[in-house]
Amino acid sequence: MEQPGTGRTVDLGGPVHVVDYGGADDGPAVVLVHGLGGSHGNWDLLAPLLTPTARVWALDLPGFGRSEPGRRRTTVQANVGVLRDFLREVVGEPAVLVGNSMGGMVSLFTAAAERDRVAGLVLLDPALPGGRRRLDPLVAATFALYAVPGVGERVLRLRRSRQTPLTRVRAMLELVGVDPDELPAPVVDRAVTLLEQREDVAGMDRAFLTAARSLLGILLDPRHYRAAMARVAAPVLLVQGDRDRLVPVDAAREVARQHPHWRYEELAGVGHVPQLQVPDRLAALVLSWLGESVSGPAARS
Repeated sequence: MEQPGTGRTVDLGGPVHVVDYGGADDGPAVVLVHGLGGSHGNWDLLAPLLTPTARVWALDLPGFGRSEPGRRRTTVQANVGVLRDFLREVVGEPAVLVGNSMGGMVSLFTAAAERDRVAGLVLLDPALPGGRRRLDPLVAATFALYAVPGVGERVLRLRRSRQTPLTRVRAMLELVGVDPDELPAPVVDRAVTLLEQREDVAGMDRAFLTAARSLLGILLDPRHYRAAMARVAAPVLLVQGDRDRLVPVDAAREVARQHPHWRYEELAGVGHVPQLQVPDRLAALVLSWLGESVSGPAARS
């Protein structure tokens, strides 16, 4: 399995790694936005399934993947600014944003703020407030540690010193509901290589924790987030796995009830990253929705 897409670095207030998957020039522009701890590699299985219909890009947000952080802030709102600049300077036309987890939150805030630049919004298990079900104990404990200054930093240092990159990748995949043994080996290998090749390790830790704490702050006081949801004018497809350990399915159902004009699809037996767990099933769903809601000319109008 060859690595899909062509990678390059662009300057958006600092280096940002971009993967251009190519695709149909007469279809909608689609931008893939990863979640906390993710990278462009999260889209290796889904992106090639979209290119017959769409023109597809993915980016590594600062501090993730191959985008070395430098001294940039990596809060959710800072990442909204990076995505906004990406749409303006790289894509150059209204685009459909496909965001997973934190990337869904970043994409939603961007759609609310840049209504002329977002033609559609696909939210894949986005970080959401609410839900009546208790959060998975391991997830709750992990994020509680991340939230405490000094403690989160120590947790990441210890994890790095005691676990190999392969062990860390496998543990993360299992946390989000993916059996690493069921993925094509090159997908796992590339994720391991990304960890091994990071240059500014301390900066990456700082970027991760800053993003995590920013995300948690928004979820604990979601008034601005809910207001942004109400401002989104583009068509929205909300997809939620019912086995998601990080985002309770009740939270997605609640948001879907609050926004009946959004299309809501629930995937049975699927966890937090459907683009890795059920890429074919997800691609069929997204392409069907694109055909109904967003066309090439519509995305460019």
